[in-house]
Amino acid sequence: MAINNVRPGFSWNSADSYLFDIDGTLLNTRDPVHYFAFTNAVKDIFALEEKDAKIDGLPVHGNTDVGILRAVLRRAGIADSEIDARMPRLIEQMCAEVQRNHQQIRPELCPSIEELVSGLHAQGKLLGAASGNLEPIGWLKLEKAGLRHMFSFGAFSYPLEFRRDIFSHGIREAKKRLGEHAQVYVVGDTPSDIEAARAVNVPVIAVATGIYSFDDLLALQPDACFGCGTDMLNSAAGN
Repeated sequence: MAINNVRPGFSWNSADSYLFDIDGTLLNTRDPVHYFAFTNAVKDIFALEEKDAKIDGLPVHGNTDVGILRAVLRRAGIADSEIDARMPRLIEQMCAEVQRNHQQIRPELCPSIEELVSGLHAQGKLLGAASGNLEPIGWLKLEKAGLRHMFSFGAFSYPLEFRRDIFSHGIREAKKRLGEHAQVYVVGDTPSDIEAARAVNVPVIAVATGIYSFDDLLALQPDACFGCGTDMLNSAAGN
C-alpha cells in the first residue's frame, strides 16, 4: 500500500526543476569512506587524538559537512576563529581522501530512485543536487550510483555551511537556467530539509528513506510526504 500525504492542490510532479538531497534521499552509503575522511582530517590538521576526532554522537543527518566539522572541533574545545582559519585545509584533505578511496564507495539507491530520476529527466525537468556534502564528495557518490549524468548542476557545502543557504543557491542556479518564473521543488529526507525549504520559501517533498519515519516528517507539514520514491511514482500514476 502506498504511503503518502499530499497537500490539497499540490502536484508534486508539476515543477520545472527539482533539487534533490543526496544522502538518505537518493541513496545511502554503508561504506566508511566519508566517515573516515572526517576523522582523519580533524586528527591530522588539529593534532587531536582519534577518540576526539570522531564524529560519533554528533547530529549528522540533515547537517552539512562544514557543520559537522565545526561541531566535532567545538566539542574538542577549538575556537571558531581557529576552525575558520584551518577550514580550507580540512576541506582539501577530506576531498582528497575520498577521491583516493572512491572505488570503495558503495552507494545503495533508495527505492525506485533510478526510475523516478530518469523519468523526470526524460520529461525535460532540470535536476540539481542540493546536499550538505562537499561538492567533490557529492558528485562522486552520484557518479558511483549511476545518477551523475542526469544532474545539470549542484549546490553543496563549503563555502556554504547552512542548508538554507545551499537551497537558496540551488534555486538561483535553477532560475538562472530556466528564468525567474521557474517553479523549483526540493526533495529531502530530514526535518532540516523541510525547515530549510520553508526558510527560502520553496515547496518541499519529503521522503522517509533516511533515518526519519514518515510520521516524523509528516509532523512538519511538507507539501508532500512519501514513504519512498515508489510511492511518488504510484501517486503520479493515480495508484
